[in-house]
Parts: sequence; C-alpha cells; structure tokens
Amino acid sequence: MHLRIVYFLILGVVLVGCKEEKTKIVAPEVIEAVVEKISTSTYEDLEGNPIELSDYKGKRVLVNYWATWCRPCIEEMPDMEKAQTILEQDNYVFLFASDQSVKKIKAFEEARGFQLDFIKFNGMYAAENVSALPATFIYNEVGEQVFRFDGGLKWDSPEMIEKLRAVK
Repeated sequence: MHLRIVYFLILGVVLVGCKEEKTKIVAPEVIEAVVEKISTSTYEDLEGNPIELSDYKGKRVLVNYWATWCRPCIEEMPDMEKAQTILEQDNYVFLFASDQSVKKIKAFEEARGFQLDFIKFNGMYAAENVSALPATFIYNEVGEQVFRFDGGLKWDSPEMIEKLRAVK
C-alpha cells in the first residue's frame, strides 16, 4: 500500500513538473515604451520631456547647475534673469539644471517667482566635473563649451554681458 502512495506521489510530481508553461508575447510597442522609460536623457523639462543640449544646436546655451538649498545660486538668479532679458535677441538659451526632484524644483519656482527655464538634471554632478554650486557652462552655437564659471557672479554687469555676447 505504501508503495502505491509513493508511486502516485512521484507520478503527480512528474506531471506537475512537466506541465508546459504558456509564454506571453509582448508587443514591440510595449518593449519600446519600457526601454524609453529606462534610458533617461541627461535633462528633462518639468513635465518629464527629455532634453539634450544637442537639441539647442544653432543657439548659444548657458547651463547653470544649482540647487534649492544653495544660497549663492539663489542670490545670482535675479542677475541671471536680467542677463537673460538683455541677451534674448542674441540667440541665447538659459537653462537652470538641478538634480533635485521635479517636485522640489516646481515648489521653488512657485515660491520664488523667477522667470527662468528650470530643468531636471538626471546625471551626476561629478560626471560634469562640478564639485561646487553654482557652476555655469557656456556653449557656442555648434555646441562647444567655451566658458565655465564657478561660484555666484554678477551676470548682468556690462563686462559679463559683453563677454557673453562675444561667444563664437
């Protein structure tokens, strides 16, 4: 009797273990959507749309790395706002990149009221050779970095405006 029970148990394990598993076929569109979510761009706007500096080829680009807790960053923003207005006819794009959450950046934007183009930086500051904030990079119209400024500056001074206008 015991041999029969063991026989049926072994037969049951074999049948269950050999059961063919049905595989699911995933549509290529679903795979592409998942891959797109995984591969994040270097930057994104506050709505989550990917941004790359190469998107601005043909324009002069100022990228300012900052944080909501960085006092010198915040202190230079009114001057940056003025410089942006002065240089709007000079083919400039000003981008303010923070690695903080979109939620924090939006809250900062609402609380402070700056009219600046805030974006989310998805990389690591160290990869951009940034060890202190603020750090500002200026790119010419072909996408080459031509200047780098570390620390807070007087961005709307005549000397700085002249330097930015001279970028080729």
